[in-house]
Amino acid sequence: MSKHIGTTTVGTTTVGTTTVDAGPTGNAGPVADPARPAAPDAAGLALPIWFFCFEGVLAAAYDILKAFPQAWPALLVVVAVNITVSLTLMRRRLRLAKALWRGKGTRTVALGLVALRVGSHAVLGGIGLAVTSTAGHVAFGLVMAALAVGVLAFSQRTALRALGAL
Repeated sequence: MSKHIGTTTVGTTTVGTTTVDAGPTGNAGPVADPARPAAPDAAGLALPIWFFCFEGVLAAAYDILKAFPQAWPALLVVVAVNITVSLTLMRRRLRLAKALWRGKGTRTVALGLVALRVGSHAVLGGIGLAVTSTAGHVAFGLVMAALAVGVLAFSQRTALRALGAL
């Protein structure tokens, strides 16, 4: 006797289903449903933390350019590498990334980081402590990069946990 428990969906993509079979002894265990693909393991589904470092560099780009105006070619290289890695090495996980970006939580994180950047610079400038030195921009950029990586990784982990993948 099999019982269908649930289907996990990311956006419009079905990740997997769970069916249990009570079996002759009454012990329930997972049974493969031939009509549905097997659920991938969480390690295979999640984007690695190092991938979020690209977004961290982009979050710090304003301060990097203020501290080192000649660094814009390096930032363009980072953007190109990010796109290349996304379309090659992370191809399997691209659907998850798209689904996460469609999610309200990820957009809220992105807008929150932009608001934090603009707001903090405005507040510091308003009280006469505007960030103008190279060291100040480097420090501000490092904080923004760390926040971006941490918050995006936490957001992904929370979304995957909500989907039951972890």
